[in-house]
Amino acid sequence: MDFVSTRVITGDVARLVDFYERATGVRAEWSTEDFAELRTAHGTLAIGSTRTVALFAPGLFAPGSARPADNNTVIIEFLVADVDGVHRNLADFVDDFVTEPTTMPWGNRSLLLRDPDGNLVNFFTPVTPAAVQKFAR
Repeated sequence: MDFVSTRVITGDVARLVDFYERATGVRAEWSTEDFAELRTAHGTLAIGSTRTVALFAPGLFAPGSARPADNNTVIIEFLVADVDGVHRNLADFVDDFVTEPTTMPWGNRSLLLRDPDGNLVNFFTPVTPAAVQKFAR
């Protein structure tokens, strides 16, 4: 088995794709107006409209089974070389910083913010020897 992507369902695909393209510097690959993917070397962030939910198995998904802008449990995470630099670059663009860059007890320096749908996004840089080793590629 291989974990390949996380899909975010939204009511406004273009707005969310624009946010993630600007925040990450990764260009999205659009399949339709209802679906785009931002691919990195180790994972993909898929963004789909609410209309795509019923396409998985017509008749099986109840209305509202995937609700946009209703996430209260998942954090989308991006490993970056310089989290403080990311913070500086996003300062005039992001409306909702949850925490400024902070070194966490597990050794990552993290910047937590919300995307336009309210999803939590963490940009982080390993800073302790153990954290650096964990993410060495």
